[in-house]
Amino acid sequence: MSRVGRPPEQAVLAAPARDAAVTAALLALTAVVFALVADHGVLARIQHADDAWLRLMVSSRSAPVTAFARALNVLGLVYVTLPVRIAIAGFLAWRRRWWHLASFAVAVVLSEVLIGTLKGVYHRARPPGSLVATSGASFPSGHAIAASVTVVAAGLALVPPGRRRVAWGAAAAGFSVLMALSRAYLGAHWLSDAIAGVLLGISCALLAALAVNWLQRRAGRR
Repeated sequence: MSRVGRPPEQAVLAAPARDAAVTAALLALTAVVFALVADHGVLARIQHADDAWLRLMVSSRSAPVTAFARALNVLGLVYVTLPVRIAIAGFLAWRRRWWHLASFAVAVVLSEVLIGTLKGVYHRARPPGSLVATSGASFPSGHAIAASVTVVAAGLALVPPGRRRVAWGAAAAGFSVLMALSRAYLGAHWLSDAIAGVLLGISCALLAALAVNWLQRRAGRR
């Protein structure tokens, strides 16, 4: 009896040129945000907006919203994100989707390296009166980075290109925004910290997918 060979692994990205343009635009936007925060004059104006947003959040707090925000805080902890990431990586390895596994792993590792590095570079103080335990510098938001890079990179690695991936991307963007807003609501981060975190997390996911997809296609041509 003849054995049917395993079909070649599907490309990580179906439209590399379009995805490269989207990634470049997002990277440029992310770089602009980080450059603005690095400028002390601009940061002073950003801080006014952050202060106003924090006052608004404090004045509008309610028990149900606070409970929801605290739940999101738990979802962003390493005790939750690490097992989820290991499970995703294990599933991709079991399915022998090595290029997709590489895309997911590179995105996660890159984001983790950048979190500690950038917090040390910017060394921004956190808002006063956080409703949850915090540690380390405030900018950028580690929760926002971890949440956004995990859900976006998972979608790129697990969901094939098409309408399902678009739907996943929309849901991932919504979840990332909720995580970012919850960080500012809880007083764990300034709003600009959370926005920068989401941008950086999504950028890491897209950049990793783009790089791995290029290597995959090059290896296929060989």
